[in-house]
Order: sequence, then C-alpha cells, then structure tokens
Amino acid sequence: MIKLKLILTLILLAVCQQSIFAEESVDELLNRLDATIAEKAKYAQIKERKINDYKRLAATTTDMRQRYGYYGRLFDEYRSYRTDSAMRYASLKMAIAKKLGDSDLLCDSRLNYADIYSLTGMFKEAVDMLNTVNRKSVPKYLIPYYYHLHKNTYGLMGDYAVNEPVKQLYNRLSAQYRDSLLALKTDEYIVIMAEKLVVEKRYDEAIKMINSVMSKLKESDHNRAFFTYSLAQIYKGKGNVEEEERNLALSSINDLQSAVKEYVSLRQLANLLYHEGDVDHAYKYLRCSMEDAKECNARMRTIEIGDIFPIVDNAYNQKKEEQKRNIVIGLFAISVLSIFLIITIFFVFRQMRKLSVARQNLHSANDELSALNATLVEVNKELNTSNERLKQTNDILTETNVIKEEYIGRYMDQCSTYIEKFETYRKMLFKIVASHNMTKLAEAVKSTALIDHELKDFYSNFDETFLRLFPNFVDDFNKLLCDGEKIYPKTPDALNTELRIYALIRLGITDSVKIAQFLRYSVTTIYNYRTRIRNKAIGEREEFEDKVMKIGF
Repeated sequence: MIKLKLILTLILLAVCQQSIFAEESVDELLNRLDATIAEKAKYAQIKERKINDYKRLAATTTDMRQRYGYYGRLFDEYRSYRTDSAMRYASLKMAIAKKLGDSDLLCDSRLNYADIYSLTGMFKEAVDMLNTVNRKSVPKYLIPYYYHLHKNTYGLMGDYAVNEPVKQLYNRLSAQYRDSLLALKTDEYIVIMAEKLVVEKRYDEAIKMINSVMSKLKESDHNRAFFTYSLAQIYKGKGNVEEEERNLALSSINDLQSAVKEYVSLRQLANLLYHEGDVDHAYKYLRCSMEDAKECNARMRTIEIGDIFPIVDNAYNQKKEEQKRNIVIGLFAISVLSIFLIITIFFVFRQMRKLSVARQNLHSANDELSALNATLVEVNKELNTSNERLKQTNDILTETNVIKEEYIGRYMDQCSTYIEKFETYRKMLFKIVASHNMTKLAEAVKSTALIDHELKDFYSNFDETFLRLFPNFVDDFNKLLCDGEKIYPKTPDALNTELRIYALIRLGITDSVKIAQFLRYSVTTIYNYRTRIRNKAIGEREEFEDKVMKIGF
C-alpha cells in the first residue's frame, strides 16, 4: 500500500500515448463508466469479502507480530475506502507496537496516523505526527514512506494555501523531499523522476519513463487509475480536452472497479462534462462522487465536490423543469391535435359508409373477374403445356429427320458401293470357274476375309456418321459414369463395342436382339454389356439409358 500511496501522489504527470483503451471513443467510455457505476455495489461486496478474510485471520492468530501484519493489510484496504476504519487500525497497530516495545513498528504506526491525517485534510495534525518521528530512527525500509508523506503533505498544503509566499514555501519543501526520494534510487524512482519532468514541462521525457512503468502493469492493477489520471492532467496542460476526458473516464472506471471511495477523477470528469453542456452525466457523476466521499469520510473530497455540486444540481433541476414544461406543451399540442383527429375521424367515417356500398359492388365485380381470370389462367396453363409438348415433339421429329437424312444418304452410298463390290466379286469367281480351278474356288468361297473387311468398313462408316451427328457423344456419355469408370475409344474418330451399343440406343434401337444382330454378337453378350455399364452410372441405374437418349438433344 506504501507503493500505491506513493504512485497516487507522484504520478500527476504520466502520459501513455498508446493506451490499451485508445480505440474507445469518449462516448463508449462513458457508457462503460455508467455500467460500472450501476455495478458499484458488486465491487464493494468483493472488497468487503477481502476485508472480512483479513479480520478473521487477525482474530484467530495468537502471534502479535502476525496480527500486526494483518492490521497493516486492513489499514491499506480501508485507507481509500473508509478513513475512520483506517484510523482505527492505525491505532490498533500502535497499541501492539507499544506492547511489543518495537520502535520500528511504532514508527510505522505513527506514519500511518500521519497518512490518514493528511488524507482527511488535517495537515497540522499530520505535520505534528511526522515531527514525532526522528529521521535517524526511521528503519531503512520505511524511509521512502517517510519522505513520501512529507512530500505529499507539503504538496497538499501548497495546493490549498491562499497566500502565495506560503504556497511557494510548501511547494519548495515538497520538492526537497521529492529530491530526497530520488536520491534513494527506489523502485519508484522512474515515477518520481517523471513527476519532476512534468513540473519542468519536459513532457516527452516523462512520457517515455511512464510508458516503461505502464507496460509492466496488468489491466486490473489499480495503479492504472493513477497513471490515466496523470495522463489526463498532461492533456489538460496541452489543451486536449477530448483526451483529458477519455483518460479521466478510464481512471474513474478503474477506481470504481477497485472499490475506492476517495478519488478525484470522476469529480473532474463531471466538471468537464458540465461545461460541455452534458448536465445529465455531470449530475450523475457528482452524485456518485459525493456518496462515496461521505461513505469514506473523505472531508476534503466532500468540500471539493460541494463547491460545484450546487451549481450542477441547479442546472440539472432547471433542465428537468424545462423538460416538464416541454412535456406539458407537448401534451397540450397532442390534445388539440386529438380533437382535430376526432373531428376528422367523424367525417372520414361518414365517407367510409358511402364507400362501403361502392366497395361491395366492386367486390362482387372483382369476384366475377377473378373467376374469369382463374378460368383464363387454367386455359393458358393447358395451352402452354400443349405448346411445350408440341415443341418437344417437333424437336424430336427434327432430330429424327436429320438422322434419317444422314443415314439414308449413307445407306444409298453403301448400297451402291456393295453392288459394285458384288459385281467385282462375281467377276473374280467367274474367272476362277472359267479356269476350272475348283480348289481356288473352294478357298474363295470358304474364306471370311471379304466379310470381315466389309464389316470393318461398315462399322467404321457407322461410327463416322454417328460422330458427325453427335460430335460430343463420348464426352457427354462419360459424364454419366462414375470417376474411374469412364470409357474412351482407341482413336477419336471411332467407337468401341460398348460405345457402339449405346450409340444404337441413342438412335432409338433399344431391343437387345436387334443390337446383337447389328453388331454380330449374342443377345447374352449385349445384355451383359448393358448391365455392366449401367452399374457404373452416376445416380439411379434405371434412369441411365433415358439420360443417354437425351445426349445431344
């Protein structure tokens, strides 16, 4: 708690330009502050539970020094929470110190007394208590606390002094003790040095030193309240009101979440908002500050708040009165408008009665027209269906005509070619017979080479004609098969047996007997081919051949 007190009074300087809350606007922070004030009781309960734990430990221990330590923790918890309770535990600490006859503990308890005196504005009592402590007898670990209390007390006396020479005297004494603290090279050296830099208006150097401290603090650390308050004072010196408000809001949030009752950030924020015309927030924050100051018994804070609270309260009440007047005026205007509305409704009602008869007649006409429209819609649907069927039939007939024309032409050419070949074959046989070479004649009649050659030409001719009619048949056919099961011919201008079977099916020849006759296979072989390929199909196998029939359609 000594460190916290030291930071509270020394960090009227810190500026942290890259605050973790920099992304939040002032309005967002005020909303978060409002929510924190609404949960103030919850944070107080957490504080009370912690205090009760220390009280229970102090009550159960029989070791006087250990009890003194618990009393010290209770003093720290109560210091900015309830000053009268903090004074009580300072008294209990002093009683134990006297009972033990421990001069170090007695010095510590006296410094606690001086701390509370200074905090509550009892500066004379604080100085008198500090004068009872002999500097040479102060233990080494309490010297920073001893110097801090002198610096803080004289600094506050300088702030409240009305006589300029006296103010300068107290500020000079405070500065001397600050230099003494700097000479100790304690953990608070950076903070104290930063305060000195701010007094000398060397803001950039102060910022660097404070940033080195801020980077080591957790978000929940109450020291952030002191740093953000100090940052607000720096921005105030620079004339940046927006940043001053933002950091005062951050400091207030941290104070309230730490259940601190003795603070200045919220009061200063209220003062700023009042001068900006935000009377509602100013009144709310001053009321909260006044309640906490009274609960803490922080008389200095109560006096400070009391200087501005009547002004804000008066402005708040005036605003409420103005709102009431506006409400009355609004109600009167609404009443007049309501009368006009009633009259208007009366005339509208009369017109509506006249229109009702016309609507009924129009409704009857609409019903008849709707029935007629429904009939027309049904007729149109049937007509569209018929047109669609006719279009499909025409497409099929067109495709069939194209296929017939192509294959009839091929058929005529093929027949002519076969007649010529048969004539050539006849002449060859005649020559063999004329030469009476029966052996050669038997070999010629027995050989199937001619038939095999003609079949090869026939199938080649069929493939060429089919692929000219359906150039994308192979690719479209494979799209119907699963991956890894696709079928490709050895040459791009010919079909294999499997593709030739489904080419015949695409042409409308679906009977396995006719397909077998055309390809010179057994019916069983054709059936097995068709079954095997259907098993490779994507989707339902029963729909596969129907999909093949639509290729190129």
